[in-house]
Amino acid sequence: MLRKPIEAALFDMDGLLIDTEAVYVEALQAAAQSLDLEMPLAFCHSMVGIPGKECDVMIQDFYGAGFRIEEFRMQFSSHAKGLLEANIPVKPGVVELLDFLADRGLPLAVATSAGRATAERHLGRAGLLDRFQAVATRDDVVHAKPAPDIYLEAARRLGIAPERCVAFEDSNVGLTAAHAAGTMAIMVPDILLPLPEVRDKCITVLGSLHEARRLLEAAL
Repeated sequence: MLRKPIEAALFDMDGLLIDTEAVYVEALQAAAQSLDLEMPLAFCHSMVGIPGKECDVMIQDFYGAGFRIEEFRMQFSSHAKGLLEANIPVKPGVVELLDFLADRGLPLAVATSAGRATAERHLGRAGLLDRFQAVATRDDVVHAKPAPDIYLEAARRLGIAPERCVAFEDSNVGLTAAHAAGTMAIMVPDILLPLPEVRDKCITVLGSLHEARRLLEAAL
């Protein structure tokens, strides 16, 4: 299943390392309600893994001409900030997996669609930032996921060829990016299950990062 040698591990952030996707969905719906609108759950889910600026375009198109996107963005940011200041939960199995990989001496990097300030703030508050030798964000590349650029940049910063990296993703958009970069891409779904065309790009689909650790224990 996994090509050898495995020389590094790359991780998405939201929905994989930290349990923020549900927070963002709650903040999106709260922001819509503040403007006396409704945002269907299915539409919220369609933005999972998509960079914020592209989500703004999707939201503007969804509600049409005259929609107050700037006011919506302010409301969303306020709701999300309040929720995340209360708690940034780490996904189950993260600590154990990172400990295992560190013990094996593998360099680790984050490859996230978040901006750098957000990524470093959230990883820092979750107690994870110092565990990674590199963090590649949407601010570091021209093309965001599903393009491979963020994963290519993460591998470059570690000095490891992408095909020697195992990459973990929770979203269809992110898995597509990791696969396009040539990594050994593994999906650990959060909100969305893999689409059939995305499943074909996965080395495997796992139920948790605990399962990921067990898989790597057998491979390393």
